[in-house]
Parts: sequence; C-alpha cells; structure tokens
Amino acid sequence: MRTKYKVALAMAGSFALGVVAVEGLHAQAKPPAYVIAEAGIADPDGYAKEFLPPVLKTIQEGGGHFLARGGMTVSFEGAPPAPRVVVVQWESLDKARAWWNSQATKDAFAIGKKFATFRQFAVEGVTQ
Repeated sequence: MRTKYKVALAMAGSFALGVVAVEGLHAQAKPPAYVIAEAGIADPDGYAKEFLPPVLKTIQEGGGHFLARGGMTVSFEGAPPAPRVVVVQWESLDKARAWWNSQATKDAFAIGKKFATFRQFAVEGVTQ
C-alpha cells in the first residue's frame, strides 16, 4: 500500500512541477516587435552609397529581419505614406530599443539625415 502512495505522490509532484515550468516559460515569452520607417529621399545616390551600408550593418548585427523594404505602397485611408517604407522585425521591443539606442545606429542616421527625412516608430506584435 505504501508503494501506491509514493507513486501517487510522485505523480502529483511531477504534475505540479510541470505546471510551474510551463507557466514560467509563458511568462518569459515576449512578443516580437516591428520598426516601421518612412523615408523621403532627397538624394538617392548619397542615400544608397553613404547611408544604406552602415544602417544595414546595424540592423543585421542587432538581429533585425526585413519584412518590407521599399516596395510599392498603397494608401487605403488617410495621408499617404512616404515614398519609401521599411518594416523590420525584432525578437522583442527591448531588442528594437537596443538597436535604436546603439551608437552605431545613431551614427548611421546622422549620415542618413543628410540625404532623407525619416519617420520611425516601433510597435509590439502579438505572441502566436
């Protein structure tokens, strides 16, 4: 009879431990984030040659992944977007902020502002 109680107690303990572990994993999961950028390019040649190489390097090194990069845009309602729209996916909003606040990114955009005007923002995605 004691063996049955030990097995039952072990099963109950294992179940409780599993529940705690799963809840811990769910609490750690952060939703992805997306940085949306609009650019009005005044000097395409300078933009392409002087700004794009350093900013692309910061995005790649920071872990960003392009979802859209300057393709055709269609306005459905409201003011139309700038001529160039870029969407970059990040692991989390913290990663997007870290990229934006890095010195390399600041340096790249200091160059970019010579050739274009920018509007950028980040939005937190939904967990799947």
